[in-house]
Amino acid sequence: MKAYKDLSRDELVTLKAGLEEEYKTAEGKGLSLNMARGKPGASQLAISMPMLDVINSESDMRTELGNDTRNYGDWDGIGECRRLMADMMEAKKDNVIICGNSSLNIMYDTVCRSMLMGVNGSTPWCKLDKVKFLCPVPGYDRHFKITELFGIEMINIPMNEDGPDMDMVEEYVNNDDSVKGIWCVPKYSNPTGISYSDKVVKRFANLKPAAGDFRIFWDNAYCVHHIYEDIQDEILNILEECEKAGNPNMVYMFGSTSKVTFSGSGVSAIATSHENIEYLKQFMTTQIIGHDKINQLRHARFFKDIDGLKTHMKKHAELIRPKFEAVLNTLDSELMGLEIGSWVKPRGGYFISFDAMPGCAKSIVAKCKALGVVLTDAGATYPYGNDPEDSNIRIAPTFPTPEEMEEATKIFVLCVKLAAIEKLLGE
Repeated sequence: MKAYKDLSRDELVTLKAGLEEEYKTAEGKGLSLNMARGKPGASQLAISMPMLDVINSESDMRTELGNDTRNYGDWDGIGECRRLMADMMEAKKDNVIICGNSSLNIMYDTVCRSMLMGVNGSTPWCKLDKVKFLCPVPGYDRHFKITELFGIEMINIPMNEDGPDMDMVEEYVNNDDSVKGIWCVPKYSNPTGISYSDKVVKRFANLKPAAGDFRIFWDNAYCVHHIYEDIQDEILNILEECEKAGNPNMVYMFGSTSKVTFSGSGVSAIATSHENIEYLKQFMTTQIIGHDKINQLRHARFFKDIDGLKTHMKKHAELIRPKFEAVLNTLDSELMGLEIGSWVKPRGGYFISFDAMPGCAKSIVAKCKALGVVLTDAGATYPYGNDPEDSNIRIAPTFPTPEEMEEATKIFVLCVKLAAIEKLLGE
């Protein structure tokens, strides 16, 4: 295929006319397809339904230690669920606290607690003149919403092929004591699918923060979410690396089963150092009596151990792989060589990141919406919803069927082509 930039104006005008006819035809289809959020599809939710039969009114509701999950106790989670989540997150059981169904809730609480109470005895962030957070971009919009809500200044950090630009991270963290944290999705990053290299993880662990209350918010959301069985990313354990580097308190790791079992009824966890755990305990034991221990018991008995969880995740991979391939194959066949967009081929996670020609993302999203294909808002993958290049678009393939994804991607490609030609023609 010939690159659009190499076409004459007349060729572009002719091509545009043909694409506009295709667009009119698509308008008449009355499509309603959603590629906006990373929701599991119905078939994925179905494979966890047997978990609902693990416990019934005749079940023994006691934990391995004999504690009654129907009653008070085990504020930090029942032992067998803590062990399961620790193994999933590659942490020590004693360094894990089990919470409710959402890791985002833990992250929100952790930022809020830091604002109101400080970090391990430091000055509460709300009493400081300036608080800053580093935000690898493109990144997870809900992370950015949390820090924006609390009035924390967010600083864009470009993502490279092996993780965030660590030269920039080190420059900010090591020299500016108003930088208090950084958002990270280290494995199959949202939305790029990038996994941090060993070198990047080690550089994180060896940071020398100017602020003693600086923390890495390590959202390990996709740690077991592989798409392929034979090609899987592995990353170094940040908790272990921080201990080796003499920075054991520098990381809060978060994880959940939201995309493992039921998105609205999973279990979540925070893993961190013993000192951090003891500090969090002061506030969490006041805030909660304990989270849903019956749900924790249900999860522990359903999976039994980490091997059971990994077997379950292979079923997820078999279901979502055709959806990812439907998108990627269409992008390859329709856009390769046109030089009007680039995309990442992830080996795991929930998203495909697409970079259109600068200045085209909002136009593409709007055109798709008019044809009944809903995408994440352009700019959502950047703090304040502001993508300075107006280029990045996050595609979420998991919720529709493979057939719907193929049809939606054809619409997406049509809109990419139209937006690119309009841009080149100066329209």
